[in-house]
Amino acid sequence: MLKIKTIFILLAMAAILLPACDRTKKAPKDSPQPSVALPAFDNDSAYHFVKAQTDFGPRVLGTEAHENCRVWLLNKLREYCDTVYNQSFTAKTYDGKSWPCANLIGSFAPEKTKRIVLAAHWDARPFADHDPNPANRETPIDGANDGASGVGVLLEIARQLHESQPNVGVDIVFFDAEDYGPRESESIPGDWWGLGAQYWAKNPHIQGYTASYGILLDMVGSPNAQFMQEQFSLRDAQDVVRKVWSTAYELGHGQYFQNRPGGVITDDHYYVNKYAPFKMIDIIHYDAASGTGFDPVWHTLNDNIEHIDKNTLGVVGTTLLQVLKNE
Repeated sequence: MLKIKTIFILLAMAAILLPACDRTKKAPKDSPQPSVALPAFDNDSAYHFVKAQTDFGPRVLGTEAHENCRVWLLNKLREYCDTVYNQSFTAKTYDGKSWPCANLIGSFAPEKTKRIVLAAHWDARPFADHDPNPANRETPIDGANDGASGVGVLLEIARQLHESQPNVGVDIVFFDAEDYGPRESESIPGDWWGLGAQYWAKNPHIQGYTASYGILLDMVGSPNAQFMQEQFSLRDAQDVVRKVWSTAYELGHGQYFQNRPGGVITDDHYYVNKYAPFKMIDIIHYDAASGTGFDPVWHTLNDNIEHIDKNTLGVVGTTLLQVLKNE
């Protein structure tokens, strides 16, 4: 069943994509010494932003934790960004329920026409349907890695951009209603994942909005994470993949940013690429040995702050800041 964060192999797509991958610059597996100075990024600060989210409790649609976190995120964006938008919408989920939701957008240099989008989702899964203990599978998860890690990295980037304005316009987008999809055991047709991304791509916060490209972060806090090149990203924006992965290599992060194809993942970027007038790639941890393709804590109660690694947050954060610096 095609759903967000389910990895599936499409042989026809692989036949198209792998030759394209071969044209990218090959990098050794081991990380080199950095060839450029590392941008300012505070790993501890990013970790603090992740923990602050999980401290609210599971950020599940319709809960007090979800609303409290929304207010906190808006206040942090207002503290750092030039312009902030609270894009309210109603999401109808696969179970027929309707929920008040909000995509949160913070913009830097809104007057600049060249724009880069950095995105993550901020909601949490309402049930731990992959937990090894069946008794836990109806319990909401903290979503420390699956959601909060990407948001934490982007909040720290926002804090840094507040101190040193970028050469291009930057829009940080926190998507809501990403992770309220059917349980693993349910087969329900329809696009029930990435609802916030679908809404924003069809109804941008500014009429006629576009960008040069976008970068999505998802599950970027695992210890010793490996970010392989997701195949929808390669298909739709190979040049952006090459830009990000080569930048990571120059910073000495080659052990994290693996120069080889990963899974085919229907994440928020898929819907942006489908509906918006620009393309977005996905930086997402891939674990071929886990059985799901993701970190073993994915959609379990173990997706908590204890399994977040500050160094991984820093690797992703410094890479994105350098990408912006190079524009």
